[in-house]
Amino acid sequence: MTRKPIIIGVTGGSGGGKTSVSQAILANFPDAKIAMIQHGSYYKNQDHLTFEERVKTNYDHPLAFDTDFMIEQLKELIAGRPVDIPIYDYTQHTRSEKTHRRESQDVFIIEGILVMEDECLRDLMDIKIFVDTDDDIRIIRCIKRDMMERGRSLESIIEQYTTVVKPMYHQFIEPTKRYADIVIPEGVTNVVPIDLINTKVESILRERN
Repeated sequence: MTRKPIIIGVTGGSGGGKTSVSQAILANFPDAKIAMIQHGSYYKNQDHLTFEERVKTNYDHPLAFDTDFMIEQLKELIAGRPVDIPIYDYTQHTRSEKTHRRESQDVFIIEGILVMEDECLRDLMDIKIFVDTDDDIRIIRCIKRDMMERGRSLESIIEQYTTVVKPMYHQFIEPTKRYADIVIPEGVTNVVPIDLINTKVESILRERN
């Protein structure tokens, strides 16, 4: 009988450090069957819309995600069956025709700003983590990231942050903190909770083996 993989949910605001926390957990298990699945892979297909309509997408709203499809694929992975995960094309604001084959693992890290907003998705998680980082730090990180990696102007980043990112964070993301088993202030620099998570995962894997 296939053992159910450990499902770890990691959430928090944009620029909060959730990806760094997820990568720190991944790095602690180089020899284990462990993988990360990002909620951003499941943004809805928008090829039925014009490009002008697509660029208006609010990517920080729950309705931007096809979370039901993510849940469906997670259940397949839990059952031990491989899935083809969508690849989102941010340049075209819709899904690419390409997909990524993912086999079942011992541990899955489910990462994204809204992975704990949906009750059915939460119910699949064994460990729920909220990375809690101050708004001021998050906007500084977003500015550095988007200017260096995405070539965006300072004005466009600030406009998006103040009109979309921050309001959506306080409306939809921050309230999910109450579902977290572990809250990590300031992210990956806070090594104690990350060590505790790694110890817990090691313990579960040891018991299974």
